[in-house]
Amino acid sequence: MLTTMGENTASKTQNHANHQVFFDVSLNVPPQGGSKCFDDDGRLKRNGTVWTASAHIITAVIGSGVLSLAWATAQLGWIAGPTVLFLFSFVTYYTSTLLAACYRSGDPVTGKRNYTYMEAVRSNLGGVKVKICGIIQYLNLFGVAIGYTIAASISMMAIKRSNCFHESEGKNTCKVSSNPYMIVFGVVEIIFSQIPDFDQISWLSIVAAVMSFTYSSIGLGLGMGKVVETGKFRGSLTGISIGTVTQAQKIWRSFQALGAIAFAYSYSLILIEIQDTIKAPPTEAKTMQKATLLSVVVTTIFYMFCGCFGYAAFGDMAPGNLLTGFGFYNPYWLLDIANAAIVIHLVGAYQVYCQPLFAFIEKTATDWFPNSQFITKEIEIPIPGFKPFKLNLFRLIWRTIFVIITTIISMLMPFFNDIVGILGAFGFWPLTVYFPVEMYIVQKQIPKWSTRWLCLQILSAACLIISIAAAVRSFAGVVTDLKVYRPFKTSY
Repeated sequence: MLTTMGENTASKTQNHANHQVFFDVSLNVPPQGGSKCFDDDGRLKRNGTVWTASAHIITAVIGSGVLSLAWATAQLGWIAGPTVLFLFSFVTYYTSTLLAACYRSGDPVTGKRNYTYMEAVRSNLGGVKVKICGIIQYLNLFGVAIGYTIAASISMMAIKRSNCFHESEGKNTCKVSSNPYMIVFGVVEIIFSQIPDFDQISWLSIVAAVMSFTYSSIGLGLGMGKVVETGKFRGSLTGISIGTVTQAQKIWRSFQALGAIAFAYSYSLILIEIQDTIKAPPTEAKTMQKATLLSVVVTTIFYMFCGCFGYAAFGDMAPGNLLTGFGFYNPYWLLDIANAAIVIHLVGAYQVYCQPLFAFIEKTATDWFPNSQFITKEIEIPIPGFKPFKLNLFRLIWRTIFVIITTIISMLMPFFNDIVGILGAFGFWPLTVYFPVEMYIVQKQIPKWSTRWLCLQILSAACLIISIAAAVRSFAGVVTDLKVYRPFKTSY
């Protein structure tokens, strides 16, 4: 969670998504010391900075899930809610710095680059753990694509319903089917999925990051306005009270809230791929640590404000989504702007998460069929005033099929958010905590049973317990959803 030497089969190799494939030896690549045009590994100079890396991270992290943090805070209360938010921000930052240190094996300046999360695991841990990492990572990326399709359709429907409520003055129930909106989102993603690699979506990440600040700020502003209007802070120290919900529901909801907060920070599954876009010097790890610190601080401030002011505004009745849960009805035009910003953000976030998956499939195809014109050849399409667009037929067809599949599954199982919750629960611990911790222990040769080793293992065990609790809650949610399940018939 990055162009060509000619119109030959090697052109695809050089411009391959996420820079996954090495230059062909016959292309007279400059020596392994770097040059004005090439890095030390013989690939084109990376040009990523703290700001582009931060944009990628913020786009990935500040998803529309930020709007559910008021609900999460309501389940935990004024003490546990902000405390858990802060703790997970620290855990995410710390484990991300451990993972960033694994981008190069050996020497942090001249060591072998690991271009993907899987390669980092292969270099440091090896064996069956590489396959386990790959399965978890790419399943999560696939699940996120489906979850974002559903989330985008909900925001588009919220715009329709908001205008409907306004026109009918609240008399119309304004039921809207989600299917047309999922199809629209899918068509847009088919177009944007043809952007070849991570390096070329920096502008999209920046737009998406701006959009995330836009709708988060609107949600925050509406929450603050509600507090000013009522003149009091709602909520309690321990969260939603027994009576409003049963004791069992209180426990289940607390598990769900912990999972929501933990996964709201998770972006480790694309961290190495983002780091592979960063230029050096300084070392990629140092730049990534700065980008991670900047991003986590920014997101934590937004998360704290949105979660706390949303809870202060609504107390126990905080909606699951401040903007689409109709916690607010007016001003309706401001809600429309916020939901439109969510949709634009999700267009970019979908690409940020899917680019590593695209790159993996295309690298594998190139490795298996290196002489296939269908897979490697790129066709230059002239665009007046711009550089020619390089069209690759394999990329066009397979990425289009991928988007169609995610769209159909979203329409078929619109409760997939609970299944994504399961994937996220199983993905949070291994990808965000376990693998970074284990790779760091190997790389730094930390002695077993030393104080530092024990602290790292305790951190890993605590996060495992949270992942299991969140997974159990998501399983229960799927069981509940299946009781009223009707394929392709979802409306809100």
